[in-house]
Amino acid sequence: MLQHVLKVFSMRALKQFLLILPILILSVSLCLVTLASDEVLTASTLGDGNQKSVRARDLGIIIGRYLPGPWNAITDVAGVKVGHVTLIKGNGPLIPGKGPVRTGVTVILPRDDVWHKKAPAGAFVLNGTGEMTGLAWVAEAGFLEYPIALTNTLNVPRVANGVMSWMFKHNPEIGITDDTLTPVVAECDDSRLNDSRGRHVSEDDVVRALEEATSGPVTEGTVGAGTGMIAYQFKGGIGTSSRRLSEENGGYTIGVLVNANHGRRYELTIAGVPVGRLWQEKEHDMESAGLLENENIARLSKREQLGDQGSIIIVIATDAPVDSRQLQRMARRAALGLARTGAISHHGSGDFILAFSTANEIPHYPDTPTFQMTHIADTHLNPIFAATVEATEEAIINALITATTVVGRDGRRAEAISHDQIQRILQHHTEPTRFEGFAQE
Repeated sequence: MLQHVLKVFSMRALKQFLLILPILILSVSLCLVTLASDEVLTASTLGDGNQKSVRARDLGIIIGRYLPGPWNAITDVAGVKVGHVTLIKGNGPLIPGKGPVRTGVTVILPRDDVWHKKAPAGAFVLNGTGEMTGLAWVAEAGFLEYPIALTNTLNVPRVANGVMSWMFKHNPEIGITDDTLTPVVAECDDSRLNDSRGRHVSEDDVVRALEEATSGPVTEGTVGAGTGMIAYQFKGGIGTSSRRLSEENGGYTIGVLVNANHGRRYELTIAGVPVGRLWQEKEHDMESAGLLENENIARLSKREQLGDQGSIIIVIATDAPVDSRQLQRMARRAALGLARTGAISHHGSGDFILAFSTANEIPHYPDTPTFQMTHIADTHLNPIFAATVEATEEAIINALITATTVVGRDGRRAEAISHDQIQRILQHHTEPTRFEGFAQE
């Protein structure tokens, strides 16, 4: 009798277990997905979905008079690719070396096999409180021969290692029978939101970003190297834009990508309107002032309270046949686009600008003592300069508009800029012709 009861009970228990087994499997799967997504998140999983895909032009903000390329991105320059890896992990108080993590890496590939088909390049340092490694060689050689990587300040060595590992994989002769390399890695400080001492971006993350880099639309805002960045006391990050000149002006494309981590609220200017000052007049309690909210001020260091930290990295790509000297001139003009957004290049701001051209290929080891390059005359540079200024300005505004609110270490909250508030200010303070932009000549 007892054996019969146990047998019946066991059968019932087995049936019940089999009924709930799919639910258990699903629950475990969801937990694993959650854990994985807690470590590496893509832009599509971050922040307010209502703001994710909105850019400046979607809000009616038209910068300048030249038209953008199809994607309005640096990838409108044929052959240029962009890749991101975004790292989001943990919440709560800062545990140095552990978290919370709000960081990432962004890479830009000038073209395929840039090691053997080098791209003319030039740079300009507006303010040197920061680092972009490899610039000495770019200035000396006049070309770029590896990808560009953007990340946070303390992660520069590990990211450089990742770039080198990727280069070794694709060019196994490097350092053995071929030259060595000094990667270009540019940094901004994300320690206001991120456990920067943890140096959480690994070599594998860099390799992954490079392997997954693509052309086409570029994800912006709270992504990659821009994950923990703050610009004009709003959430900042990655932004991009482009301009395509008329056939009369050569039909060239100029694309810009920025990592925006600079500026104070009152400086912000959009389409010529002092949005930052008007914003503060409207919100006297500084309700949306990001990390510098009144209730948070006691938790900030003296350096942070002074507001002198921050940086911006600007990368310019073009298919115009310009040489290194002319690319340096373009890089200097990008500083004018930065200034149009209100920036003054603070003492503590690292403002680095790098420009390259895909129009010419500089051979790795030329077969003959000479080789040919097409070269545009300086007298025809003005449209290129203007396009550089415009694309830089719009890329910075796109970085702000596409960014999503992020809560980082110690509960610090960097608020995304309000799209509705921007539109109200611009519609009230902008002449209609200015707001709608100008036709390209």
